[in-house]
Amino acid sequence: MAKNGSLVIVESPTKARSIGRILGDGYVVEASYGHVRDLPKSKLGVDLETFQPEYVVPPDAKKRVAGIAKLAKSAGTVYLATDLDREGEAIAWHVLDAAKIPLSKARRVTFHEITPAAVRDAFKKPRAIDENLVNAQQARRVLDRLVGYKISPLLWRKIRYGLSAGRVQSVALRLVVDREREIQAFVAEEYWSIAAVLETLKGEIFTAELLSHHGHRIKIGNEADANKHRAALTDAAYSVAEIEKKEVHKNAAPSFTTSTLQQEASRKLGFSVKRTMVIAQQLYEGVELGDQGQVGLITYMRTDSVHVAESALRQTRDVIVSEFGEPYALAHPRHYKTRSKGAQEAHEAIRPTDSSHTPNAVRHFLSREQLRLYTLIWQRHVASQMAPALLERTRIDVGADGYVLRATGQKVAFDGYRRVYQEGTDDPEKEESPLPDVQPDDRLMLRGLDAQQHFTQPPPRYTEASLVKTLEENGIGRPSTYAPTISTLIARKYVVLEQRRLVPQDVGFVVTDFLKEHFPGIVDLSFTAHMEEDLDRIAGGEAQWVPVVREFFEPFIKLVEEKDRAIEKKDIVEEATDKVCPEGHPMVIKLGRFGKFLSCSKYPEHKYRESLGEKPKPEIIEGEVCPDCGSPLARKRGRYGPFIGCTNYPNCKYVKKEAQSTGVQCPQCTEGELVRRRGRGGKFFYGCSRYPKCDYTTWTRPAGAKSPAEAGDSEAVPAGTQAD
Repeated sequence: MAKNGSLVIVESPTKARSIGRILGDGYVVEASYGHVRDLPKSKLGVDLETFQPEYVVPPDAKKRVAGIAKLAKSAGTVYLATDLDREGEAIAWHVLDAAKIPLSKARRVTFHEITPAAVRDAFKKPRAIDENLVNAQQARRVLDRLVGYKISPLLWRKIRYGLSAGRVQSVALRLVVDREREIQAFVAEEYWSIAAVLETLKGEIFTAELLSHHGHRIKIGNEADANKHRAALTDAAYSVAEIEKKEVHKNAAPSFTTSTLQQEASRKLGFSVKRTMVIAQQLYEGVELGDQGQVGLITYMRTDSVHVAESALRQTRDVIVSEFGEPYALAHPRHYKTRSKGAQEAHEAIRPTDSSHTPNAVRHFLSREQLRLYTLIWQRHVASQMAPALLERTRIDVGADGYVLRATGQKVAFDGYRRVYQEGTDDPEKEESPLPDVQPDDRLMLRGLDAQQHFTQPPPRYTEASLVKTLEENGIGRPSTYAPTISTLIARKYVVLEQRRLVPQDVGFVVTDFLKEHFPGIVDLSFTAHMEEDLDRIAGGEAQWVPVVREFFEPFIKLVEEKDRAIEKKDIVEEATDKVCPEGHPMVIKLGRFGKFLSCSKYPEHKYRESLGEKPKPEIIEGEVCPDCGSPLARKRGRYGPFIGCTNYPNCKYVKKEAQSTGVQCPQCTEGELVRRRGRGGKFFYGCSRYPKCDYTTWTRPAGAKSPAEAGDSEAVPAGTQAD
């Protein structure tokens, strides 16, 4: 580079190209490819007296560090333009130290978005490295290393080699395991509902559900009671008893934070949290937009703030007026308050860098996944600045000889922000239709009575989205930690994904129980949240990092040493039973590589073993019954994987045939979607969802198809092959 020129360091080549085009001549932009230093993998790498970390440059980063050092020698100024969070601050500090760049040359610049205005403004206001942010990141890294490198070997010795524990990881696993235990302990209760199909004097039809009898709310627990009430209602005279109407104004949700983006992308797009962050990174760092060159389409994607810059709010209003008309725009911008603990209000929410880049305008430049995520971000942000939706909600109470039945409905008087976007939920409510216009005392004619059997449902298993939401609500982890935490749980096989739900495996139960009994602080939500608050205090300059680490470590290491001496492996991984092997020896339950099994207690002298034969409790599906026998349907697992089948098996062998979404358009008709189905012999094929109108099929997995885990749908199994 030219003598005394300017060197700019960023993390990735894509970000380097985007920033290089903005800065132009006179700047050399170089990528560090992420972290250039870290703790060594082969040893603890932390001095247990001073807690100072021993950083090393990994072999694959040495050449990059040498290249940066060479460029820095001839540069007049070195700008460290890594990301604006703690991790980005730490990367900048590591580059500075590893490449031995003099402090007199170094300048730190940060920006929320990669746009010409934001980047140029940042370079006009450089600052020094923020040591508090660096120390907060160092404290997190050291704490995680101490927990991981001290407890993990204990798990290897007392349970099984290759296991791991972590501050955030172990709490997340505990949440999943505790929820599974709630499900296992749940006892379903039968209940019935009765709905009347009614006709008004004008011939309009609506449905009302039975609510009460002589002022007492009705709970129907069995078919006999249901038939008794149904018989009484059959001969009753129906009329309108009471009407209530009210207008409801609903405002849109704020622009995304990292957590809410991960949750909504999971619900609406079926993306894993890891996939969401990968695609968001691409949109942030820049995408080629034809003649415009490489453009960063969204603001920084690791944030817990819902703040939006005033300039962006003004521009968004102009786009709303242009795209949807003046009635959809607000007279004044809507501001949202960030509620997350430790949120950094100086950061912005995730939003488009330029709202005039509508999804339709950029669709030809983005991959399918990029377009879907960008559309979600654009719609959420634009909707947040649109007029409220105006809903008219109606409640009609119907009298029937001492019984009261209730109908609720709503109609949209003005769609407002809902024209663009509606927030998803893990437990969607039933959409309510408008009710007919009736008056008190109007007679109604009974056109049908429907009594339905139901069963109470256990709490649902966590999805990736709902687990992220729970972690955030409890102050566990930060935006940058959610995706790697869940990825680690899956990689360690502590949990598996079924139907997009996190299901703990035997080893996950054993590790969680071990930690809850012997290291309760590690899996305690309030303890871990308090540690996050300490890290925030370090970042704000209110606490020193070494004393925080020391306060945690000294009692922790004493406990590790005590437990290592006191715990016997067999007490953890073996459980006595009343069974005996063929030679008369007692059998025990052991934890193996693939879960729990029965083994002879004389192993290895006697190697007899059996399958444990434990089967997971079927998860009854609310509102779905077997078309053959009327029993509830449930989610089960068979030799071909998860499926939906009748709870009356083996008397009834009904299996619901389901197809897995791939997210790929049918190339033949272009209207349907290719779905994954199982053919004869158990082999999978891909066919159009519009079959038999379109008969396209292929044995080859389509390019860009979602994996079965990402699709999250049940796999059909051949009839008669249900799991016991």
